[in-house]
Amino acid sequence: MYFLIWSLLFFPGGTDDSKVEFKASELAKGLWMLEGVGGFTGGNLGLLVGPDGVILIDDSMPPFSEEMLAAIRQHTDKDISFVINTHVHADHTGNNENLQKQGATIVAHDNIRARMLKEGVPGPDDKMVPAPKDALPVLTFADGITFHFNGQEAQVIHVAKAHTDGDAIIFFKQANVIHTGDILFNGLFPFIDLDAGGTVAGYIAAQEKILTLANDQTRIIPGHGPLAHKQELQASLDMLKECDRRIADRVKAGKTQAEILAENPLSDFHDTWNWGFITTERMTKTLIREHQP
Repeated sequence: MYFLIWSLLFFPGGTDDSKVEFKASELAKGLWMLEGVGGFTGGNLGLLVGPDGVILIDDSMPPFSEEMLAAIRQHTDKDISFVINTHVHADHTGNNENLQKQGATIVAHDNIRARMLKEGVPGPDDKMVPAPKDALPVLTFADGITFHFNGQEAQVIHVAKAHTDGDAIIFFKQANVIHTGDILFNGLFPFIDLDAGGTVAGYIAAQEKILTLANDQTRIIPGHGPLAHKQELQASLDMLKECDRRIADRVKAGKTQAEILAENPLSDFHDTWNWGFITTERMTKTLIREHQP
């Protein structure tokens, strides 16, 4: 059910799983972005292949395991060495169990493992069930970890209380490529999961952090949406800061949620940023909740 809801939000007509595939875009030698097409497959994936082995960033959802692996096999016949989870959500961690059973090591922030142990993972009927042992990260970090792998220095950097409380971005220094996880929804209002430890302030700080790493040539793999560059990230940040300012001012003035929603203060952002999961109204409610005492 969890996956069905997301699929319907991205593809209101429904998803024909037989038409789903992963499109690969090579960003540097041995470094790829894998993007699901034909249906909602979860977040965008990163793939690093070379003589040292294979690193996969995020791992889609169980219904699309074979399609994901088929796309990976187009670029390597090696088994996956490491999977890096950018955060806890099931559309980014859904194949942890499958891949770890095949020999991959799951790497993630401490809070991802803690949340999986405490809250479980979505089951087939949308109820949370205990996380299988093989779905859990076995190598965790607090602030970050660096991979020296296939000629790349891949810096895995924790960004605190942003999309969730366990987010990481991955900066491939030599390739000048950054995977943001869900710190960027390219061209869309962001989902900031306040119930999973995310905050608007932390999300803004995380985007600002990425901008300090990027230059005009940096390719940015967003959690959702097409490949981005610095200007798209800057546009997302500028939008969020302005939306946040407008709502914060109204909350500080003592206005209620109903009064703020009636004003529709984000209406001029609607045509560009509104989408099925995070509508203009839901973005407004998230910002109100951030600032309410």
